[in-house]
Amino acid sequence: MRILPVLCALLLLMLQGATGLSLARGSRQDCERRGGFCSHQSCPPGIGRVGLCSEQEFCCRMRWYP
Repeated sequence: MRILPVLCALLLLMLQGATGLSLARGSRQDCERRGGFCSHQSCPPGIGRVGLCSEQEFCCRMRWYP
């Protein structure tokens, strides 16, 4: 039973880390600060979605592959 609180804490830490992988809702300034641009309805081909500028606009950024 002592391991249950440790497992709960570990699960919460994992969930907090996973939220960074989702599309973050922000503003146009947040998107530009991340090196992206806002695009209405969808991102151009070859450009990935990295967040949301508003309900109708996506934050898009060129994908870099090392």
